[in-house]
Amino acid sequence: MSQSDEKERLDAFREDRKQKDEQIMDLDHRQIKRFFNLDTNAYRDGALPGDTKELLGLVASAVLRCNDCIDYHLEQCAEAGWTKAEIVDALNVALVVGGSIVIPHMRHAMGTLNVLEEEGALKIEASN
Repeated sequence: MSQSDEKERLDAFREDRKQKDEQIMDLDHRQIKRFFNLDTNAYRDGALPGDTKELLGLVASAVLRCNDCIDYHLEQCAEAGWTKAEIVDALNVALVVGGSIVIPHMRHAMGTLNVLEEEGALKIEASN
């Protein structure tokens, strides 16, 4: 997939997620809203910092082979300030834990990382 195709794919994912999340919230279903809130709160600072939890979410998403989840957590990891090298290292953990079935999802993640890098949302190297 070309870089422009990856960008289109990621932009479509972002828009689709936003619209469908709004549709879900418009249902005004208390238990669904509670679950969404639980999910949001799970990634806040606690005994572990929120940015570390995003890396954990990324690893779990890769092992569970959820490309939408991978895209979401890659964006959150970039926003949290993780570098490309740190994110790739976390994906290596997912590969070791999940095995070779994770490889196609690592390919997907690389496409998203490349788009995030092109957008300037991803740090390439750690700052001193």
